[in-house]
Amino acid sequence: MSSIPLVVDTEWLAGRLEDPKLRLVDVTTYLQTKDGETKSWAGRETYQEAHIPGAVYADILNDFSDPEGDFRFTVPPRNQFVKNAEKLGLGDPDTYIVVYDSGYATADETLVAPYWATRFAWQLRYEGAENVAVLDGGFAKWKQEDRPTKSGEESYPETTFEGERKEGLFVGKEEVKEALDKDDIIVIDSLLESSFESGHIPGSCNIPFNSHSDMKTLEMVDEDKLKSKFEEVGALDPDKKVITYCGGGIAATWNAILLNKLGQKNVAVYDGSMSEWSADESLPIEK
Repeated sequence: MSSIPLVVDTEWLAGRLEDPKLRLVDVTTYLQTKDGETKSWAGRETYQEAHIPGAVYADILNDFSDPEGDFRFTVPPRNQFVKNAEKLGLGDPDTYIVVYDSGYATADETLVAPYWATRFAWQLRYEGAENVAVLDGGFAKWKQEDRPTKSGEESYPETTFEGERKEGLFVGKEEVKEALDKDDIIVIDSLLESSFESGHIPGSCNIPFNSHSDMKTLEMVDEDKLKSKFEEVGALDPDKKVITYCGGGIAATWNAILLNKLGQKNVAVYDGSMSEWSADESLPIEK
């Protein structure tokens, strides 16, 4: 089947809700930092209360992250990911997948970015799924437009997940260390400017994940504005490789997918990100 865009809007999705080839996935997850303590929880209850009709719920926190990992949300073993994806009906190459989340990047709805959706979409592509899109504005925009919703749980027939891992989509600590001395690799910190200023990987540049969407419309900024942010740091140069990172490999996937959307094909996400980097006292941190 023909490929779908990496990012789709609500109008595009609304016209395809009845398509039997569509596999719609809600991955709403919450992350909240208060008094220096960060907690996360799955958004299954939010999904059960209301979701886009036809959507199934994928639990990134518990089903699609490594339970033995030293840090939250890191890539799980392939067999774990594939087994859980198959239960949800994901992985048949004759279907296409659209992933969405609440539309807000924080539990208190102060920032807009579909980074839970892009995290799952990036993982799906990493494991070999080909036709995967992210919904711009997520469920928040869908509700803002008074589109139909449904409650309860839904399902697709179980399937066989096809495709092979594309190892280059994620990198580890050692590859990032090597990148520090290379002129042909650009490292992008995807966190907020305040976080970047308080400590980042040496030589990295800052493109905050929340700078790509409008808080009122919940839509992405126009492509020229989007492109200019990445062009300023040379990230759209086809002769360069780009590595994106953040706090835990979540927000970095939003920048990664947007880079792909803008034509930069050589992009990897540092899975452990600052959680792993800052935990290693032998590694430098720049302020």
